[in-house]
Amino acid sequence: MGKIYVVGIGPGGPGDTTPRVEAALAASDVLVGYTTYIQLVRERYPEKEIVATPMTTEVERCRACRELALGGKTVSMVCSGDAGVYGMAGLVHQVCRDFPELEIQVLPGVTAATAGAALLGAPLVHDFAAVSLSDALTPWETIARRRGTSSSASIIPPAKSGRIPSARRRSCCCGAAPRIPPAAWPGGLAGRGRKAGSAPWGNWGSSRRICSPPSLWATARPRW
Repeated sequence: MGKIYVVGIGPGGPGDTTPRVEAALAASDVLVGYTTYIQLVRERYPEKEIVATPMTTEVERCRACRELALGGKTVSMVCSGDAGVYGMAGLVHQVCRDFPELEIQVLPGVTAATAGAALLGAPLVHDFAAVSLSDALTPWETIARRRGTSSSASIIPPAKSGRIPSARRRSCCCGAAPRIPPAAWPGGLAGRGRKAGSAPWGNWGSSRRICSPPSLWATARPRW
């Protein structure tokens, strides 16, 4: 009987991957994950068997992971950021619930929320609530209500954005504090050399993460 690691590799750069996760990747026979996340690690483990699948195939990805482990292989399900925060840990457990003999170990990782906030000089030092702005599974009205509720309670709301129109992003981000611009990381958390700052509204169309002040808007490499 094999084993499944569900690992969070951090927000993009190898320096943010924890030693426990690196050890699990090194011990695995197969690395399974979303194509983009696999690309972030495959050069470090060229000898590993790779199973990479596109977005929207999460269930199939977890089933492939399960079948490989049932076949006796040690498998790492690769997630960016943390394995549980908008990651695959819950779905792996769900897909494997009828196979109690399978050993599953979830290894946490650094999220883009904390990594980006630290990079920007705006660390999340108090209460905060992560909110996904993707309406693929959640109605936009529910998203906006959650965002508004957290802002009205003075809780910093780091947010993972999907393909949401920029007007909605702007209204969701500015509703509670219209005079304070969100901070921005205009280039991805793996690109450490760039200067962080505030992003003008017109440049937000290509961004991939947002937060209200004093948090961040991190871009490019997906984290959650």
